[in-house]
Amino acid sequence: MCWAALQNRRPIIGLAGGIGAGKSAVAKILAELGCVVSDSDVAARAALRDPQIKATLIKWWGDRILDSSKSGPHRGEVDRSAVAKIIFNDPAQRKRLEQLTHPWIEAKRRELFSKEPAKATAFVIDAPLLFEAGLDSECDSVIFVETSRATRLARLAASRGWNEAEMALREQSQMPLDAKRDRADYVVENNGDLGELKAQVRRVLDQIVESCRT
Repeated sequence: MCWAALQNRRPIIGLAGGIGAGKSAVAKILAELGCVVSDSDVAARAALRDPQIKATLIKWWGDRILDSSKSGPHRGEVDRSAVAKIIFNDPAQRKRLEQLTHPWIEAKRRELFSKEPAKATAFVIDAPLLFEAGLDSECDSVIFVETSRATRLARLAASRGWNEAEMALREQSQMPLDAKRDRADYVVENNGDLGELKAQVRRVLDQIVESCRT
C-alpha cells in the first residue's frame, strides 16, 4: 500500500544498508533527482550541540566526553568519538542516548519535510538505524544499498581509519544485513561504478513514484 497516494503527498523513501555501503551517495543522487533528504547522521551531530542534550550528557558521563583540545573549532563541544567508546561497549548506554536524541532528530526531520515545496519528487530518510528505530513504518518504500564487505571495509579504512574489528563492533549494534535486505522493497548495488549506481537509483525512484500514482 502506498501511503503517499492515500494521503495525497509525495512518497517517503527510506535508505538502509551496511556501514560504509554508501547510503549517502544514494541520498545525494536522490537529491539531484529532486528529492528532499533528511540525513540522520548530520542531525545526530547537530543534536549533540543542542545545549540541553549536551548538559544531559555531561550529567551522565562527565566532562570526559568533551573535546579537550587546547584550540580548534570543536573545543568544549561533545566529542563524538568519546561518546562512541561509551555506547558501543554498553548497549544500555546506547539505548539511553537514542532515547534522548531520536525525538530531537525526528522533530527536525518533520520540520524539514513540512517546509519543503510540493514540487519535491519524494522525501528521503537516510538513517543508519532505519529499521531498528521503526522509521521504516513511516516509509512508502525502502531501498537497500548492497555493497560487498571488502568494499565497505576499504571505504571505512580510507575515510575513518577503521579496521575490520571496529566495523564489526559497530555492526553488532545493528540489525543483520540479511534481515535489512529482506525487509527492503528495492535493492541497488554500489560497488564503485557511479554511472551504474545513478542509473539504478533513477530507475528505482521512477518505479516508486509511479507506484504511488496508480
